[in-house]
Amino acid sequence: MTATPTCAVETPDLCGAYPRLDEQQITELSRHGERRSVSPGDILHREGEQTREFIVILRGKVAVVEGDGAKQRTIAVHGPGRFLGELGLLIGQAGFVTAVVREPGEVLAVPADEVRTLVAGDPALGDLILRSYLTRRTLLIGLDAGFRIIGSRYSPDARRLREFAARNRIPHRWIDLEEDEAADALLRELRISPHDTPVVIWHGDQVLRNPTTAELAKTIGLLVPASRDAVCDVVVLGAGPAGLAAGVYAASDGLTTVVLDAVATGGQAGTSSRIENYLGFPPGISGAELAERAVIQAGKFGARLTVPAEASRLEPREGHYGIIVEGECAVKAHAVIIATGARYRKLDVPHLEKFEGSGVYYAATPFELRMCRQSPVVVVGGGNSAAQAALYLNRNASSVRMLVRGSDVHASMSRYLADEIDRTPGIEIMYHTEVCELVGDRALRAVRAQNTRTGELLEIQTSALFVFIGAEPHTEWLKGTLPLDDRGFVVTGQGTSPWGTLLPLETGYLGVFAAGDVRSGSVKRVASAVGEGAMAVRLVHERFTTTGSQ
Repeated sequence: MTATPTCAVETPDLCGAYPRLDEQQITELSRHGERRSVSPGDILHREGEQTREFIVILRGKVAVVEGDGAKQRTIAVHGPGRFLGELGLLIGQAGFVTAVVREPGEVLAVPADEVRTLVAGDPALGDLILRSYLTRRTLLIGLDAGFRIIGSRYSPDARRLREFAARNRIPHRWIDLEEDEAADALLRELRISPHDTPVVIWHGDQVLRNPTTAELAKTIGLLVPASRDAVCDVVVLGAGPAGLAAGVYAASDGLTTVVLDAVATGGQAGTSSRIENYLGFPPGISGAELAERAVIQAGKFGARLTVPAEASRLEPREGHYGIIVEGECAVKAHAVIIATGARYRKLDVPHLEKFEGSGVYYAATPFELRMCRQSPVVVVGGGNSAAQAALYLNRNASSVRMLVRGSDVHASMSRYLADEIDRTPGIEIMYHTEVCELVGDRALRAVRAQNTRTGELLEIQTSALFVFIGAEPHTEWLKGTLPLDDRGFVVTGQGTSPWGTLLPLETGYLGVFAAGDVRSGSVKRVASAVGEGAMAVRLVHERFTTTGSQ
């Protein structure tokens, strides 16, 4: 899908991004909105501002554009029966594009809150809008719309901002000081020295100089602070599959619910290019889309999501718990569900940190896919995550080598993935092989590996090494507070605490539960994590009946 020229010719709907509403759907929406006459040049919603209305075009033409003046480009043109907006309208983000009237006519404007309610009550309309908005978000990402990040590929801060945007599926454009010829001219125009980068350019002229991820999130409307005074019913720590499921079920049960995550929604599953064995999705679904759907679902029931917000301490208080974020109590709750998941393990090789983000990666998303166009790629690991990454990266890479320590992947990989790897040209599995050295100056140039049986050393030319060798629980902040097993996972449901008998999934404190990958003994699967998140909410209700907290 490419941007269309600035004209009043309607953009064809080639991929389901621009469907047309039928008369019955427009009639139903009309009961909740108002009709307005519009003239050429009228702005219906503006880039950089939160979209507060769902707009349906009744007569005339409307263009969706990015930028302004000579730098303006048209993304799409819509006619009668089509609707405006994208995913940000449903989840409260600021808009990444502007809608401007091209031909006179009439529109129907429905408040965004009303549309969210309608989407929840009308499955057909809800699915139409949601599918369209998810596709539009993907198109905007592919078109490099949204804010711009300018910096050096070797800068840890630039890497931090890029990864945050990519993990949260926020449309943006990366401008590399080392490669983009226009970067210097743009910096001179903005009167910014290269030494002051990375910078984020938002809404055309707003400059954020090396912002924290929290500052960037707040600017684009991603951050929704919780009230620090009120005590909510449940706080969920972590927005992976377990945390999002807990958020959906808790909020749908009428509990006041806050969900915090340190990085992005989706957790490790959010970095998966395609999950093909998740119940109810025969064609498969990407981890990012699964997370986006869950976020919308949780918001529909009233859960408040805050990203980024990394918990650093859990404090038992009089009748409730306090969650400390950045040295302050960010939220108070009667019950806590810990679903902080696990973080990828790192290779034990010299100078690994030097290449992280400039050759060594721990996820395979569209962001990383762009980094390996027609280049050889190395994937380390023999599990499902490694297989999914290899299959996904093979779309762009000239070749994919999988380095596996063992002699057979069938013991550690789902059969459907192992079979697909075998059938896919361009993917080679190298057994009994381990990475022993990374080669390069500022960026990765090659990987030196060794066959552990023969002792043979080999050098593989590559600029992209993807590591999927398991994960470690994100529980450093809980040491000394809750019982952990010898590997750092949270122990649940064993024996009693000083305050009474523990329920399943309950930790050393009454009303504090653990679910998903962070829990000792859990099954490390997306479906299992979702189930545990839902189960934790049921147990919260049971605990409330004994404590009377709700």
